[in-house]
Amino acid sequence: MKLEYLGDISDGGRFKDVETDELIRLYKFNKSQAIQFRDAIKLHVVEQHQELNLTTLDFIEPVNCSLTLRLGSELGIHRENKIDFICELKVEGFEKMIYLLEPFCEKEESGYQWLYDVITPIELLFSSNGDW
Repeated sequence: MKLEYLGDISDGGRFKDVETDELIRLYKFNKSQAIQFRDAIKLHVVEQHQELNLTTLDFIEPVNCSLTLRLGSELGIHRENKIDFICELKVEGFEKMIYLLEPFCEKEESGYQWLYDVITPIELLFSSNGDW
């Protein structure tokens, strides 16, 4: 599974129908990795109320950023610095994320899913092949 930040998905405004200009995507994964990702969120964030830096998970390969999942207010993703990002949601937000991951954990699912619906400049994409 790869973790990547994309900073200008509208290509400088060339693509007018994109709703956001920035996103972090998790992509190129299989069913086993989707299960491990779901279970890590459930254990560390929802049950133990711990931060989870995704780059510490051995099945995630960071391309150009890090992403830490943290309990807090419904901020969604925000930037710590140029390459480090925080995804801050309430427990219910992470429980919904777990629910949205389920189809990828039940079978080798192709396709994609946006993992939260908080209004924020940076979206979070879970995509088997990287597109949306």
